[in-house]
Amino acid sequence: MAHTGQPVVDEMALRLVMPGDDGLLLRATLRYDPADPFAVEATFRAADESISWMLGRDLLHDGLLAEAGLGDVRVWPQSRHDGDPELVLIELRSPDGQATLAIDAADLEAFLRRTFDVVPRGCESAYLDLDLVIGRLLG
Repeated sequence: MAHTGQPVVDEMALRLVMPGDDGLLLRATLRYDPADPFAVEATFRAADESISWMLGRDLLHDGLLAEAGLGDVRVWPQSRHDGDPELVLIELRSPDGQATLAIDAADLEAFLRRTFDVVPRGCESAYLDLDLVIGRLLG
């Protein structure tokens, strides 16, 4: 069953983590399209440049609780002294280099909760738009 619901879109601030520095403030747009129910498109912007990455929705969710991911994308919580996550760190790797981004855990959790309202966790395959997937594979 392909889902025709509205995408979930949220704007949030995050920081590019830089050693010995407060980092660089960035803006991000997280976009969840029910037609591609396993993925979240993250577009990061600084000044006049932007870059987009496709991130696994489950990977982001799992990274709220513990280290998750291998390879190009890793996600993990950075907790306060009481154990609750304050930030979530997202490490992105490509042949051009790597970047670690810090995002507010509560903002990410709220965004993910909204996506689960649209497509419940574990039910993604029932909402998958196969025409969209085939189109992406071919073009």
